[in-house]
Amino acid sequence: MKRTIAIAGNMGVGKSTLVEFLSRTYGIAPFYEPNEDNPYLPDFYRDMGRWAFHSQLYFLSNKFRLHQELDRSSGVVVLDRTIFEDAEVFARALHEMRVMDERDWETYSGFYRSILDAIRPPDLMIYLRCSMRTLRRRISMRGREMEKNVPLAYLKRLERLYEDWIENYSLGEVLVLETDRLDYVNDVIHRLDVMERIEAVLPPELGRPAVP
Repeated sequence: MKRTIAIAGNMGVGKSTLVEFLSRTYGIAPFYEPNEDNPYLPDFYRDMGRWAFHSQLYFLSNKFRLHQELDRSSGVVVLDRTIFEDAEVFARALHEMRVMDERDWETYSGFYRSILDAIRPPDLMIYLRCSMRTLRRRISMRGREMEKNVPLAYLKRLERLYEDWIENYSLGEVLVLETDRLDYVNDVIHRLDVMERIEAVLPPELGRPAVP
């Protein structure tokens, strides 16, 4: 039976690590954010107000194609970040900051609403949460160039928008994992706890773990 697990959460919260863990543990197919370089990003960083709409629309269309690919897949798959976050968190943040004006926001939102009618929502949304202190430490440790100088105020804005979004999300089952002290990679007790909580929602489809 077809089932989709999606992993959501702020920058640096550990989405990719959980995707890799679930893929390895259950032998299920991982889907990551599209790797293509956004051709609008250089212009966006030079003039955000001019290019925010173009940049976000590119991300949205690429994520739409990824969700369409998910819909064509069989069995259980796990997705790293969803189209909902692109629109409800990141694009909305730009609109709040007045980087994306009202006209562009309305056009973008209309396209997003049309996409929602054309895709199948995940069966399980796993939302990862941690403190801002932990988030900043993890971002610093992984050393991605584009994340080095992300302002604290922006991270806090994303956190607020994420919390608002997940509180109102109603398209499927939601599992919230507090990750400040969660180490399912190295700690057996934590690992079993995460597995049990996920299997309680999707037990028949996940089946027996591929790795002890």
